Amino acid sequence: MKPQSLALTQENATPLRLFWLASLSMILIVSQSLMAHARGAPESFADLAERISPAVVNITTSTTVAGRTGPRGVVPEGSPFEDFFREFQDRGGPDRPRRSSALGSGFVISEDGFIVTNNHVIEGADEITIEFFEGFELPATLVGTDPNTDIALLKVEAERPLIYVKFGNSDTARVGDWVMAMGNPLGQGFSVSAGIVSARNRALSGTYDDYIQTDAAINRGNSGGPLFNMDGEVIGVNTAILSPNGGSIGIGFSMASNVVTNVVGQLQEFGETRRGWLGVRIQDVSDDVADALELAEAKGALVSDVPEGPALEAGVAAGDVIVSFDGIDVEDTRQLVRIVANTPVGKTVRVVVNRDGTTQTLKVTLGRREEAQGAVPAAAPVVPDAPEELKTLGLTLSPLTDAIRSELSVPAGMQGLAIMDVDATTEAFEKGLRAGDVITEAGQQAISSIEDLEARIEEARDEGRKSILLLVRSGGDPRFVALSLSDG
Repeated sequence: MKPQSLALTQENATPLRLFWLASLSMILIVSQSLMAHARGAPESFADLAERISPAVVNITTSTTVAGRTGPRGVVPEGSPFEDFFREFQDRGGPDRPRRSSALGSGFVISEDGFIVTNNHVIEGADEITIEFFEGFELPATLVGTDPNTDIALLKVEAERPLIYVKFGNSDTARVGDWVMAMGNPLGQGFSVSAGIVSARNRALSGTYDDYIQTDAAINRGNSGGPLFNMDGEVIGVNTAILSPNGGSIGIGFSMASNVVTNVVGQLQEFGETRRGWLGVRIQDVSDDVADALELAEAKGALVSDVPEGPALEAGVAAGDVIVSFDGIDVEDTRQLVRIVANTPVGKTVRVVVNRDGTTQTLKVTLGRREEAQGAVPAAAPVVPDAPEELKTLGLTLSPLTDAIRSELSVPAGMQGLAIMDVDATTEAFEKGLRAGDVITEAGQQAISSIEDLEARIEEARDEGRKSILLLVRSGGDPRFVALSLSDG
């Protein structure tokens, strides 16, 4: 008896066999597709490096440093060695200005010669020279800088279109993605290093910080160079490293491209930045503040002060919690600052606030932050003096008499209660309240007397609250502090 053939043909295939064959083919196709999307360690970075290297540049700056004009000797007057050292110093003649050079990196973002780098690479430079991967050099002019994000934009004039790279979307970069850094580390010339995204949304010290942390080797001289994703798109500008010895230990920081593109666009158009300005002072909503305000969760940005500006004109008030800005949910103050800054000046946006347990939508037309640095808070009415004291919540409080205003340098228009003493064993002390601070609000209502504060505390207790929210001004700067009523 002959064995049956296992081959499936159109003639002997049953519907069941055809079904299983189709299923197996589909499984293989899906598996191959998943493998293609799951990017593992690349076999080599060579093709990517070869393709994008021509757009990466080395930057050399030259600065004139004034000669020494002060005393040059270290020998006391009248010393027997005084004539010897004077003769030695005079041999070289008078100190003359000298040239100082520095090195950095950058990258070309357009065929007509716009180049991005760090502000600290070119700051104070008299001359800027760009060395290209192919070996030629061109002088560069400074278009504009933004010290807040440490970004600078340069321009060169070339006889032919330049090879350039495009920005990618840094928001899509995930922790664990492969990245490649390029630049001029320690002045050694063009160099490539690879690693992964170690962390996202890092903040160092700036207001608008949004750094990508990477373990790709970044050293001195890499500053201003690009951080690429595997598609050859720039997702960051290498800016800083964390190191105990000045060398790379695998903790580098690149300013996210979604911050950089906005800055670069403004520098190209205006030669300067033009950031949106809401006109509020804000602080994060802590758990105890959320409890005091009876919020469902500790999210949003709590408004601690509203000086003259767009927000005041739109009706925003101290004590409001901003929960949404221009259709974007607000998580914390850092996020709100970045969103507002990236919104065009003059745009009218919807700002949703939580006020007294209900939400309100206000329309605010943004101003320009660069023009509002000296804004002065609105003045409040003068309150009469009342010479009395109250001890509560770990605080010794007094109304603002003329003598106290003078002693604490409190503006004449400010109303509230002065903190005369703080019990060092209480929550108030732990949260930073000190003698000399002024409480201007309690329970989100203005206070000007001892009786006002006592009434707010009693109301909070009657409503079953565990804490009361105080608006405190320390050296003129306002912040909200929630204190437990059990200390009263």
